[in-house]
Amino acid sequence: MKTLFSLLLAVGLVAPVFADEVKVAVAANFSEPMKKIAADFEKDTGNKVAISSGATGAFYAQIRNGAPFEVFLAADDETPAKIEAEGLGVKGSRFTYAIGKLVLWSAKPGYVDAKGEILKKGGFEHLSLANPKTAPYGAAGVEVLKKLGLYDSLLPKIVQGENITQAQQFIASGNAELGFVALSQVWKDGVLTSGSAWIVPGSEYSPIRQDAILLTTAASKPAAEALLKYLKGDKARAVIKSYGYEF
Repeated sequence: MKTLFSLLLAVGLVAPVFADEVKVAVAANFSEPMKKIAADFEKDTGNKVAISSGATGAFYAQIRNGAPFEVFLAADDETPAKIEAEGLGVKGSRFTYAIGKLVLWSAKPGYVDAKGEILKKGGFEHLSLANPKTAPYGAAGVEVLKKLGLYDSLLPKIVQGENITQAQQFIASGNAELGFVALSQVWKDGVLTSGSAWIVPGSEYSPIRQDAILLTTAASKPAAEALLKYLKGDKARAVIKSYGYEF
């Protein structure tokens, strides 16, 4: 005969006794996909996910200073490699979960042309991007401007966000007419969700390989290991792809 607890568990009214919570530091560009993946993971496993989003460089500093994160999803591959080399990450756990794309975006429809010629033509007062010292997408934006020979002339117009989320907010609010953000912030299921954009060719900037790593604070935590394994699965990859990422 089933107990009341077993019956409640079967219909999802109580969580499994082995459920755990995973503390995840997520690069700001991946916050929306991760919310969806976390919801699926929670539903499929019974474990919980506590998400903190921000700039990769800022998270690196926090992790070095003892922040209690257990999984780190960075916006680059260099930072997780440093974390692993410094003994803050579990050796062999690091892998690329997505390859990001950079986009020049404006909240105004028809404002940014399909080839990004507006950067050369000018006519705008402010160009937004994330702090290139802490945010890989900001560094990629600077790289594009330098490759186009426009960095010095446009430098006075650049406004920096602390991370890619704030950089997008500057544009969405109209405080900047356009700027460089992650494609995932303005793209869903193969369609631009708002405004106008130039998807910057990958040849214009270094590949944005985004790596994940299990931190040593969760070296023996099954739920954290399960989340990283889940990220490699078909269900999570379908979500990642829907936001414009590649693998």
